[in-house]
This record gives sequence, structure tokens and C-alpha cells, in this order.
Amino acid sequence: MRGKGNAVSEADSQGAQNHHEADIPGPRQGQGALLPLPPESAAAAPEGGEVGDELKSAYWMQWDGEAARTSVWRILARLPAISRRVLGLAYRADAGATVMVVVLQLASALMSAFGLLASVRVLSALFAQGATSERIHHALPSLALVAGLMAAQGLLDFGVARGQAALTPKVRRAVEQEFLRLNCHVRLEAVDDAAFADEAHKANDRGLYYMREAVPQLIQLAHAVLGLTGAAGVLAVLHPALLPLLVLSVVPQGYAAVRSARAQFLSHSRYSTLQRRIRLFTWILLDRESAPEVRASTAQQALLEEHERFARRIEEEDARLGRQEANVSLWGRAVGGLAVGATYGVLGWMTATGWLPLAAGGGAFLAIRSSRGTLVSVVLAMHQMYEHALWIDDLERHLERCRALQPHRTGRRLADRVKTITVTGVRYAYPETGRDALRGVSMTLAAGSTVAFVGANGSGKSTMAKLLAGLYTPSGGSISWDGVEVREVDAESIQARVAMVLQDPVAWPLSALANVTIGAGTITEADPQRALAAVTESGADRVIADLPQQWATPLSKRFKNGQELSGGNWAKVAVARGLYQDAAVLVLDEPTANMDARAEHAVYEAVLHGRRRPDRITILISHRLSSVTGCDAIYVFRDGHIIESGTHQDLMNHTTADGEPGEYRQMFTLQATAYQAGAVPGEE
Repeated sequence: MRGKGNAVSEADSQGAQNHHEADIPGPRQGQGALLPLPPESAAAAPEGGEVGDELKSAYWMQWDGEAARTSVWRILARLPAISRRVLGLAYRADAGATVMVVVLQLASALMSAFGLLASVRVLSALFAQGATSERIHHALPSLALVAGLMAAQGLLDFGVARGQAALTPKVRRAVEQEFLRLNCHVRLEAVDDAAFADEAHKANDRGLYYMREAVPQLIQLAHAVLGLTGAAGVLAVLHPALLPLLVLSVVPQGYAAVRSARAQFLSHSRYSTLQRRIRLFTWILLDRESAPEVRASTAQQALLEEHERFARRIEEEDARLGRQEANVSLWGRAVGGLAVGATYGVLGWMTATGWLPLAAGGGAFLAIRSSRGTLVSVVLAMHQMYEHALWIDDLERHLERCRALQPHRTGRRLADRVKTITVTGVRYAYPETGRDALRGVSMTLAAGSTVAFVGANGSGKSTMAKLLAGLYTPSGGSISWDGVEVREVDAESIQARVAMVLQDPVAWPLSALANVTIGAGTITEADPQRALAAVTESGADRVIADLPQQWATPLSKRFKNGQELSGGNWAKVAVARGLYQDAAVLVLDEPTANMDARAEHAVYEAVLHGRRRPDRITILISHRLSSVTGCDAIYVFRDGHIIESGTHQDLMNHTTADGEPGEYRQMFTLQATAYQAGAVPGEE
């Protein structure tokens, strides 16, 4: 090895080499020492049992079929509260449109009821004694009234449709914006929690979708309920005894509708599980990432056969549901037919005995007939509203949790630049486990310096960087910027002053220029000189120069003429993004892991030497210790502690109390030995 501070003694090299070789596991001796031989044949997926047993229950199936397991009375009891919630949401989105829809909906129901009453007057005129022409003449005013009421109802329904068309998109936008605004600002600790992530996806996939659909569903339900209420009101006006006849005629069909709806909801739960299984194979067959290996393994036929196996089970489930619905429908039609026959028989008897005028009997016939069709709509809408409201409840609970997890805001912001960051006795424990990731860490970082965090995986390096960046809040101890404790300022003001370049950067589906400028929080504006300097120093200038539209090229195959970058080129763009941000602190967390040796060397030369600024603190996290030798200070982490610190030369000379080489020297020697062992014979 050459270079300042890089000399390694022959004894150190030989010892590290022997230690390294001793740690390399060899092949296990004896057949089946760890595992028994696998069977000669096995199913690609679990067999037998219920369909729902094959996969872990998915969050989107949590409430599937819940309405089918809930009594009608409970659904009816909850509907008023659900309706009030949806109306409140709509009113907040657009008060005027909401009031208009409610008023027009009520007016439309009144027009429908008045139309039935006017129809009775038409029938009275037509059934009266006298010449046909005379009876028709007497019926004309009532016919004109019926036509006018129907036209008015049509106009009112048109107004409801227009109001709904204006209201629904506003509700959708308002709900989506609030959901995204709250979620994208939630503290990082919450986002790291798997349970929170599932909750957020569930709220987005289901809660948000059903919240958007709640307004048109409520309008549909209101239309059906008001229509049924209007028909019942007409019957009550014609003769109070007609109301029991209405109940007699609609109960069998209503019961059949409830049974059919519940069968659909329960089948949907089974069907969803099958769909999840078949989509796994569909995704594998169509995915770009898996396409090379699918073809190289000639696995197409095996995957197609498994896909067909589940497709047949879906076919069987569809057929089973169809048979069940047909049976329920037959029962409903048979019993309903008997009930309707009895209803019309009683209606005829009432007319024949003089209890009910003939015209009123005709009007009652029309009202009962319209009510039977409306009832099915009411039942289905009730079930859907109830089940969807459960998802909306989940969404609202999630939003409340998000509000409680927003970054702390004090109204105080940090200065744009910092001279000294002081870390004193910092402790940090992950909320979901309670395990300390950092214990009593202290350090001082000065502007103009370049420091390195090194250590094994899980030693606390990246956690410390996230604390410095304001992404995590210390569980104990303090971090201060020029004497200002981070808890006293807005968390987002800290984040804005720290640029982080991560090992696995986000591949933003934006233009090449926006991929650079987004580091400064914008995708529509750019400082041309700063952008060019950033990509030049990171090596991304050559990457962008080779793109078809250069700066304007979309870096995603989702777009027409979009391009896809390699991992190394994405890393160069990510480094450019960090340099463009022009922040007070630049954190490079394994940024060159995907780069080739020359590109990595160029980046470190730019960041550690050419780009060094007196007003910036640069923090480098790396497992490649050759890249940190030029840093002003190196902090060695182990199990959440800093066990060593100093320059490269200090740490290479450091020994433990037992006279053994320090942790840094051992790690550096081990890596150096690997390169020396592979040196070309005859070269120095």
C-alpha cells in the first residue's frame, strides 16, 4: 500500500489474512447436515383448506363482507351518523353545491309523489261516467300536470347530477390533499414503523377511495329512500290501509335482496384471495424485472399452469355465486309473486267493495309497483354505505394519528449557516422496539471540516446522521447548532439545512434537471450555473450529456422517450442532487456503493478536496475505509457507542489497553490485506 498513513506492517497483514481466512465458512461435511433432502415433487403453493388460509390476510380485506355479518337493524342504526359525516365532508368542500344537491333531491322526491297523486286524478277522469271524448277532455288538465311534474322532476334530477359532478371532484381533491399533506410530513420514526406503513397504505387504497365515492353513494341512497318514502306517503293519502299492503308486497323481495347482497359480499372475500394469488403469477409473467430470468429459466409453462389452476378456481367461485344468486332470486320471485298476488287481490277486493275508489286503486297499483324496484336499490346502497363507512372510519383514525405525528414546530428557524454542531450524550431508541441504537454519543463538528462515520452494519452510523439531519429526535442528550438546541426550532428548518445522499437514492420519475434540483425542494425552477457545477463534480454531466434530450429527458420508462439509468449513474445524479442543495451540512451515506472505481475516486476528490467549503460540514459514511483516510476526523461506531475517534494516522497508531490494535486499525488492515493478496506479482 502506498500513500500517507496507509502503511501496514507485514505482521499485521499476515495476521489479518489468517484471521480473514479462518472466518470464511467452507462446505458442510456430510450430506444433509443442515437440511433433509427435499421431496421429489411439491405444490408451488399451499394446497387444501379454505382459500383464505393460503395467504396472509391482506389489509384491504379487513372489512370485506362485514355488512353480510351485521344485522339490518345495526346497519339502519348507523346510517344517520354515516350520512351526517358524508354531508359534513361535502359541505366543507363546497357548501353551495351541497345545499343545492340536498334541496334539489328533496324537490325531485316531491315531484315524484305529486306525480303519483296527479296520476290518480287522471285515472278518476278516465274512469268517470260519460262519453269517451268527454272523459278524455276532463283528464287533459291532469295529464298536463303529470307531464309538467315529470318534466320538472327531470330538470331537478339534471340539477342533482350537475351538482354531484361539481361536488364529487372537489371532495376528492380536498380529501386527497389533506391525506397526502399529513402523511408526507409525518415524522420518519412513524414511517419506519411497518404497522404505520400498512395503515397508511390501507387508508390510501381503501379509505381514500371509499371516501371519494361516499358523496355519489349517499345521493344514490337518498334518491332511493326518498322515492320509497314518497310512494308510502301517496298510499297513506289514498287510504291508510294501503301501507300494510306495501309492506306485504316488498318484504319478500327485500329479504331476497338482502340475502343476495350478503352472498355477494361474502363471495367477494373468497374471490379477493384468489385474485391475489392469480395476480402474483400475472405480475411475474409481465414484469420487466423478472422477464430475463423467466425466459432464461424457461419457466413460462410452469407459471402459466399455476395461473390456470387459480383461474379455474375463480371460475368455480363465479359459478357458485351465480347459482346461489339464482336460487335466492327464484325464492324471492316465487314468494314475492305470491305476496304481490295477495296484495293486488286485497287491492281489488277493496276496490270492488267500495273501500277504495277505482282511480285510487290504480294509483296504489302504480305506487306499489314503483316501490318494489326502489327497495332493491335501497338495500344494496345501505349495505355498501355501511361497509364503506368502516373503511372511512379507518381513514379518519389514520389522519388523526398523522396529526399527532407531525414534526415539532416552534415557529423558530435555524440560521442558514452553522459554525459548530455540538452533540452531547445523545441517546436514541427506536419506538417500535425500544432498543437503544445510540448510547451516550458526543462529538463536535466544525464548519469547513470533513468527518467520517465508520463501523459495522447496525453500529449506529446512519442513525446518528439522521439525528443530525433532524429526521429523528433524540431520546436523550442534546444536539445544538451554534448553541441552539434542536428541540427549540422547527424540525423542518433543520432538514432544509442538511443535504443527504443515500446509498439507494430515489429514482425520481422526473426530468434529469428536476432530479438534480429536487434536492433544493423544487422541480420547476433551477439555478443553471449551480446545476452544471453539481453534475460536473459528481460525474453526472457525462450521463446527462448522453441522454436524448439531455436536461429535459424523463428518467423513467413510464414516459414516452423516457430513459432508465444504471445504479452507478443514479448514484452520480444523487451526488449532484446533494451538491446542488448547497446546504450547511452534506451527508454522504455510502453514496458510491454502485459506482465503478474511477467514478468513486472522482466523487471523493470533488467532495473531500475540490468541493470543500469553509461554511459546510461534510459527513461521510462508508465501509470502504480507503475513502475516509483524508477526513479531518473519523468516528468509529460499535453497538451505538463511539469507541474511537481521531485522524486516520491517529487511529492507525491506536492500541487498546491490552496492547491490541484498535477497531479501526483492524478493519483497515483487513481491507488492505484483501487488495495486497490480489496484487499482480512483480509489482510494488
